[in-house]
Amino acid sequence: MIGLKNIRKQRNLNQLKVAMDLNISREALSYYENGKREPSLALLVRMSQYFNVSINYLITGEEFHKR
Repeated sequence: MIGLKNIRKQRNLNQLKVAMDLNISREALSYYENGKREPSLALLVRMSQYFNVSINYLITGEEFHKR
């Protein structure tokens, strides 16, 4: 989840703030950011809405482009 960590840092948010806003533990957020755990689809949607970016961006760090 390259984009998750990138977008959080770009917006100067700490893990605790984001975790509390998403109603998850800070440890869980850390695991998602470091690839130790994968979020559910429902959580990916909430993260996408929270940061106003695509799910693809959260996972890859890049927006989806049609070919």
